[in-house]
Amino acid sequence: MSIEFAPFLPWPALAALAIAAALLSALSLWRGIRGAGLRTVALAALLMALANPLLMQEDREQLSTVVPIVVDRSQSQAMAGRQEQTDSALAGLQDRFARFPRIETRIVEVSDDPDTETPSTRLFSALASATSDVPPGRIGGAVFLTDGQIHDLPGVNQELTTNAPMHGLITGQPEEFDRRVQVIRAPRFGIVGEEQQMTLRVFDDGRSTGEVADVTVRMNGEEIATLQAAPGADTPFSFTVPRGGGNVMEFSVAEVPGEVTAVNNRAVHVIDGIRQNLRVLLVSGEPHAGERAWRNLLKSDASVDLVHFTILRPPEKQDGTPINELSLIAFPTRELFVEKIEDFDLIIFDRYTHRNVLPILYYDYIAQYVQNGGALLIAAGPEHAGDNSIAATPLSQILPAEPTGEVHNAGFYPRLSEDGQKHPVTRGLDGAGQEPPAWGRWFRSIDVAAPQGETVMLADQGRPLLVLNREAEGRVAMLLSDHGWLWARGFEGGGPHVSLYRRIAHWLMKEPDLEEEALTARAIGRTLEATRQTIGDDPGPATITYPSGRSETVPLVEAGPGLHRFERRMEETGLFEVTSGEFSTLVHVGTVDAPEFKAMISTEETLAPYAEKTKGLVTRVSNGENLSLPDILPVRGEVRVQDRNRMVIRLTDETVLRGINTIPLFAGFGGLSILLLAVAAMWWREGR
Repeated sequence: MSIEFAPFLPWPALAALAIAAALLSALSLWRGIRGAGLRTVALAALLMALANPLLMQEDREQLSTVVPIVVDRSQSQAMAGRQEQTDSALAGLQDRFARFPRIETRIVEVSDDPDTETPSTRLFSALASATSDVPPGRIGGAVFLTDGQIHDLPGVNQELTTNAPMHGLITGQPEEFDRRVQVIRAPRFGIVGEEQQMTLRVFDDGRSTGEVADVTVRMNGEEIATLQAAPGADTPFSFTVPRGGGNVMEFSVAEVPGEVTAVNNRAVHVIDGIRQNLRVLLVSGEPHAGERAWRNLLKSDASVDLVHFTILRPPEKQDGTPINELSLIAFPTRELFVEKIEDFDLIIFDRYTHRNVLPILYYDYIAQYVQNGGALLIAAGPEHAGDNSIAATPLSQILPAEPTGEVHNAGFYPRLSEDGQKHPVTRGLDGAGQEPPAWGRWFRSIDVAAPQGETVMLADQGRPLLVLNREAEGRVAMLLSDHGWLWARGFEGGGPHVSLYRRIAHWLMKEPDLEEEALTARAIGRTLEATRQTIGDDPGPATITYPSGRSETVPLVEAGPGLHRFERRMEETGLFEVTSGEFSTLVHVGTVDAPEFKAMISTEETLAPYAEKTKGLVTRVSNGENLSLPDILPVRGEVRVQDRNRMVIRLTDETVLRGINTIPLFAGFGGLSILLLAVAAMWWREGR
């Protein structure tokens, strides 16, 4: 209760009246006038009535104490049964707090932000956001239900969101152990064939086994090494980049019995291979219009070192000209095909005829070069169907097609075969989608018997025109016409000779993007995209293995001839494995070194300093077998002592004003009676 005034006159006027009344009363008392005391009382009553005193009584309601319960729903909480512990502990907390009507709980669920590529557990930020509308005096405490892996910890000496007790209920099991592997340093680019250096490290979190770990290294799915890595120490590794384009390196350490999860037992690193110089040997059997098309294409690429020879003077040509008067360069057959043949990435025979320039044995060297991983392209002309064809040499053992001896001279539109519409070498060539194709005609093709490998382009009457084949470790391509130069000259509108020739060359040199059977995956932010490339039938669904260990089968949707794809935004981040038939690939969604995956064991150490500072409690919700929750102890006033067995909750003293009751002291019959009594007493005294 309190007394307030609501004067009928302004306070200056009342003050003037009070001064006048005080002077008049003092004068009356000084002169001893009868009834002076009663006059003073009457004047005081009148002034009090004009001041209008009010008796104020507030109606207040006690406010509830707010206790936020911050629940960790990050990816690390999905491991080793922690999710079940979290759900059970949350239900138990809600039941216990329900026994205290004056305590209001706020459940704050914290999961990974789907809009970020770097997942982390940010519980303190969530606590600040959830209590931003609550005065600090109303917060009775905060409960963190987590595995202890928190990545937005403020400084211990920093001002916290609240000074109420902070409690940590830790999921997981005591003395957990986890082994993980991490790439510490590695190049993003590397020259193909050159040695590269990288460093990895194996971590034993929770305890040290003292055992050396075996780390298996795979390059593009093939095992290349096994390393002995001491946990906690850097392990160097030397390797060579096998091919151009993206190369996926996978490092996996064997699972240790009893560890929390095997999800982080693997790490990937993608290194882009750069071909420093592509060495191409182009051998033209005789000058013709088509050799310039090949030469211009290869010379236009700055990364290609071209060695080009044209056989202008075959050995059988004898015209009596002295050797010292000839300006021609002798064909260095031994140097090219014996001593340095392994230095070439691609050998092209353009309308080449066996005319004893190359000894028979050298053709066998070329065949071995291909079988050991080399690349050979035969651009055939009429001579390929003759008696001196290179198909009649030991080179025939690696050629995918044998000539029948017939040469067809008639105009035709080169067309894609059914396999060619799907094969990455010819798929999507400009003009191929029309009938007839939107490019110029060719006028000659070399007939061959049933070829091996894939026939991706056809001449007239369905005869093979472009044949691609794998031979042991190498590759061979046969272009059964010498009229590709017509496209280069723009005859009848020309055609996509640059795209076609370049794709053939890159397929022969094993460019990953041109593999006819392949599975690739990439991450664009949090979106996972996988592409299955095939020249066969529908490959069926793919299987995704998530970082949490669960698997899901997803359909591959046809995105074009020979292309099947799926695309999905992932809630989880980390290392995904995509499998389709016998093909599998790894892709990392999100940042590789995200804090969420650096440590997976549960720990009490992160929250212990904050609990100590605010007189809170940190304990595990499981003792190894059963769920165990601490009791709740509500207290009034400041919490001065930390309870090691109970969660102390500080009850608030704050209230909210619901209404005010006002009682006038000098209004109504009460005030009138006092005034009348004072005036009547004054009249009675003066009338005696």
